[in-house]
Formats: sequence, structure tokens, C-alpha cells
Amino acid sequence: MAQNKDTRDLVKRTKDIRDAVQKELDFDPLVDATGISVKNMNGDVALNGTVPSYPQYRQAAAAAKRVQGVTSVHNHLMVRLPAADYRDDAMLTTAANNALAQNVTVPADVEASASDGDVWLTGMVSYGFQRDAAEQAVAGLTGVRNIVNDIEIFSDEEAADVTILVQDALERYALIPDGSDVLVGASDGTVTLTGHVRSWAEHDMVIDAAWKGMGVRNVRDDLVVTG
Repeated sequence: MAQNKDTRDLVKRTKDIRDAVQKELDFDPLVDATGISVKNMNGDVALNGTVPSYPQYRQAAAAAKRVQGVTSVHNHLMVRLPAADYRDDAMLTTAANNALAQNVTVPADVEASASDGDVWLTGMVSYGFQRDAAEQAVAGLTGVRNIVNDIEIFSDEEAADVTILVQDALERYALIPDGSDVLVGASDGTVTLTGHVRSWAEHDMVIDAAWKGMGVRNVRDDLVVTG
């Protein structure tokens, strides 16, 4: 009897989260949810179907993460561009490189190339936020279906002290509550984050703080979102 009740509770919770995600997608004015279907297994959410632009691809995942109870999001959406938004490879490549050149945060040696709506970013930067800025610069261009960010992060600075620096930053920003089990480790320029956070907002802020560390070339995300 108790087992049947537990099963019913799990089914109800699964349905409630799925319905909440679907409602959030419908509510978000930046997402056309017509072609999106939502699957959920105890907080593990998958988005399937199509959207008409790359910004909507990103925004749909962000909308799903806002829903209480969502612990992970698998974005399987495909971007199906309207015919009027298609750009040939040369035109999209030029537009992407112009966008990179106009962004003061992106170093000059970062370059873009395009093939059938897929944009590849290459080059070398010193910080993770510069790599993110490059992706953001081209994400909203008409004709983009997908972005492959192959920009490398390299710094002559050692990351030996980054563990303390990042942990101090988390405390200064009050990103995690007292008694949190979030831990920061660093080795050879890679910062590893472990422990539990209560929401995706907390998760993303902790990740952003880690990327700000001098000498950080990679962030390994082993955080668990409890929902």
C-alpha cells in the first residue's frame, strides 16, 4: 500500500514538473513553444522538438531551469530556420567576424567560420568570460543554427591559489548559504566544483565565480542541483 502511494506521488511530481516547465515555456515571450515537447523523470528534464532561432534554443533551456524541482536540463531542440533567415556560408562568416571585431571584450585573434548555419569559433583567450563573450556576440545573428566554441583558454598565470580566491569570492557574493557543502579544488588550471546547490541560479553564479579566477583554463562542474 505504501509502495503504491510512493509510486503515485512520484508520478504526480513528475507530471507537475513537466506541466510547470511547459507553462514556463508558454509564458516566456522570448520562446515560441509551439514545437517543443517536455519530458521529465523526477526533475531530469529533456526538451525535444524545434525552435525557429538559436537564441530561442538557449532561452528555452534557461526557462526550464527556472522551474522549481528541475535538477538537470537536456536540450535536444533543433533550430529550424525560416527560409527568410537563411544566410549562405560567406555572408554568415562575414557577419560573425564583424560581430566579434565590434565586441571590445573579445581578443582580436578570435575568428569565426560558418557552414550551413553552424558557426565555429576558434582562437585563444586569457579568461573564460572572453570565450563566453565571443559566443554571445554571434548568438543573436540571423542565420545561426548552432555554435561550436573551440576557443582555447591559456594564461601564463598559475592557478595554485585559485582555490582560496574562488572560495573567498563565493563568500563575498553570498552565493551559497552558511553550512553549504560546496567545495573548490584546483589542479593544472582546472577548477573542480563539488557539493550541492539549491537552484540553477545558484549553480550558474558559482560557475561564473570560478571562471573569474586568474589562470583558470577549465571548470569541471560536479555540482548537484537539489531543486
